[in-house]
Amino acid sequence: MNPVARLRSSSRTPLLQVVKTAVAVVAAVLLCQVVINGPFPTFAAIAALLVVQPSINQSFVKGLERSAGVVLGVLLATGLHFLLGDSVWVVLLVIVVAILIAWALRLTPTSATQVGISGMLVLTAGVVTPNYSADRILETVLGAAVALVVNAVIVPPVLLRPAHLAVARLARDTAVAFERVAIGLTEGWDHDRWHDALVRARALRQQHAKAEAALTSAQESLTMNPRGGRHRTILERDVVVAEHLRVLVTRVTGMTRAIRDNTAPDLRADPMVGRIATEVARIGADLRALGARVEAPANGGPGVLDAGPGPGPDAGAGPGSGSGSGLDAEPALTAPLEVIRPNSRHWILIGALLEDIRRVREELLGEDD
Repeated sequence: MNPVARLRSSSRTPLLQVVKTAVAVVAAVLLCQVVINGPFPTFAAIAALLVVQPSINQSFVKGLERSAGVVLGVLLATGLHFLLGDSVWVVLLVIVVAILIAWALRLTPTSATQVGISGMLVLTAGVVTPNYSADRILETVLGAAVALVVNAVIVPPVLLRPAHLAVARLARDTAVAFERVAIGLTEGWDHDRWHDALVRARALRQQHAKAEAALTSAQESLTMNPRGGRHRTILERDVVVAEHLRVLVTRVTGMTRAIRDNTAPDLRADPMVGRIATEVARIGADLRALGARVEAPANGGPGVLDAGPGPGPDAGAGPGSGSGSGLDAEPALTAPLEVIRPNSRHWILIGALLEDIRRVREELLGEDD
């Protein structure tokens, strides 16, 4: 790869965050000029630049890390200056000692780096006095506080939509995986086509991991966020749905693998296989309906929060509400399948698929503990 290309990020920082960072820096510098009335408040500007983050919670953490690092660095530099005087070797000693202190205290990377930087800046920026050191600490605290306030007041970020859409997309793709199983059973796929279906089903695990990461980011964006409100309710429901989908992804992957490993040309001839395919197709319809309901709030619709009871069992409605599952409509699969005469050759596979269908239904109803 071109080394220069590594300097560019795959995604652009939101313009609003850039504007808020600029506002925070200007406000912090102006405030420090009024409160401290000293040289240019470099520490305040740096703190404001670093503390404005994609979420208020991250800003708060960055502010704490930055402040802790500056306090340690300034105190260390001031102490060694009074003990050893002014010298290039003293500056180097401060940096080395700062690195060791950060390692001994197990500080975060932000705090650890800040200890050495703050100590170096204090020793090289001017005459070190107790008042000078105290002013640098005050600068940092003011800069971090201003950045936190700016990030909280000017349109606090809410990262709910990416998580919401990720969960809805996962529901739709899981529905496709179940529908693929139904089509394969109906058409009598060979081993190679079932292997391809298994590869696609396994890819859902990575997709679920991405959805979980998006949910984590959304939860973090709502922490300490005054705009939380109803967003938290939607997010909680999305987390519940994602947990159900995790189980369903495992189920459809196991079903696909079982069929791949045990498929045979005469499998589709068994009448029970056709009935199983029908029920699996209904599961796919349930999950498609779920994906549509989950996605609706992001598009301004009622969505999973406000949707009333779904249509009757013959309408292919989405998953049911069950006991606190967060899923809203009665699933299409409502009656058990009965095996009158077990298949002498494929009875293990058919029995396993029936058990998977039963467990999927329980998951859709929220009854699987």
